[in-house]
Amino acid sequence: MRTGTPVFRPATADDVPALVALIESAYRGDSSRAGWTTEADILEGQRTDPEGVLAVVQGADSRLVAVENGSGLVACCQLERRGDHAYFGMFAVRPALQGAGLGKAVLAEAERFALEEWKAAEMHMTVISVREELIAWYVRRGYRRTGETSPFPYGDARFGVPTRDGLEFELLTKELA
Repeated sequence: MRTGTPVFRPATADDVPALVALIESAYRGDSSRAGWTTEADILEGQRTDPEGVLAVVQGADSRLVAVENGSGLVACCQLERRGDHAYFGMFAVRPALQGAGLGKAVLAEAERFALEEWKAAEMHMTVISVREELIAWYVRRGYRRTGETSPFPYGDARFGVPTRDGLEFELLTKELA
C-alpha cells in the first residue's frame, strides 16, 4: 500500500475512536502481525483506551499528532512537554504501511516540533526492553540507550496483560539542540 504525502495535524476529541483503533491495530492482536511493531507475542489485551487517548488530546502540555494521507488516518504520536525535554509516545503506524518510511517521517516531524515549537533540548521515550528490533530502529535514528529502566505495570490491564515475566521499560534519549 502506498501513501500520499503525510499531513500532520493536532488530533481532536472526534479522532479518538479512530486513533484507538489505529494504536490497537499496530500493537495487539492478529492485525498487528502485518507490521513489525507488534507486541502480540509479549502482551495481550488492550494497548490503550479512549479515556487515555482523550487525556492526551486534551492535556495542557501534550499534543497528539494525527497523520493522514489520501486514505485517511495512517499514523499518530504523542508529544508531551516535560521541562527541558519532550516525551515521545503513543507512536503507531498502520501495519500495512510499516517499513515504507512513514514512521521515519513521523519521528522527524515530532523532533522538529519539539525543538522548534517547544525549544526542547532532548526527546525522551520508553520502550519495552525486550523489543530489541524496535530499540535498534530508534538507535539508528540517533537515540541513545540510557540503561535506565522502570517497571512494567503488571496487574494494570490498561497497559495490556503480559504473557511473560521480566518486562520493563528502558529510557531512550536524543539530543535535539
